[in-house]
Amino acid sequence: MNDTQEFKPKLVIVVSQYNPYIVERLLSGCLATLQKQGLDRKELPVIEVPGAFEIPVVVNKLIMSKKPDAIITLGAIIKGETPHFEFISNSVSTEIARISAATLVPVIFGVLTVDTVQQAQDRSGEQESNKGSESALAAIKMANVMRSIDSL
Repeated sequence: MNDTQEFKPKLVIVVSQYNPYIVERLLSGCLATLQKQGLDRKELPVIEVPGAFEIPVVVNKLIMSKKPDAIITLGAIIKGETPHFEFISNSVSTEIARISAATLVPVIFGVLTVDTVQQAQDRSGEQESNKGSESALAAIKMANVMRSIDSL
């Protein structure tokens, strides 16, 4: 059974423009999976932000103004030679979790935090290994879980 037959969740996708080659692959996997689940591409807004650090503020604004059933975040933070990776990875993941818990809107963390470009490519490749695709399925499932809790 298709997860979206009865309920078509209102989803928004927030993507980082940093590491565009990887992020484009994540977004392609995400959109393909959502379309396979019966969602119309025209009803799936994609909001681009400069980098992963900017994702949480946009997520918060979307929740307050658009009331989505779930938000998918996509990006790629690749470790470099400085501690910048740790600061950005920790800040973004912590803030996304906090916003999701505080607002009760599922915010799916599809931001890769990897040591190498090869790891990022491996996680953004074919659909079965594409974290964008996994994030799409998680968003649909969480939107359905939250809706089912409301009807208890």
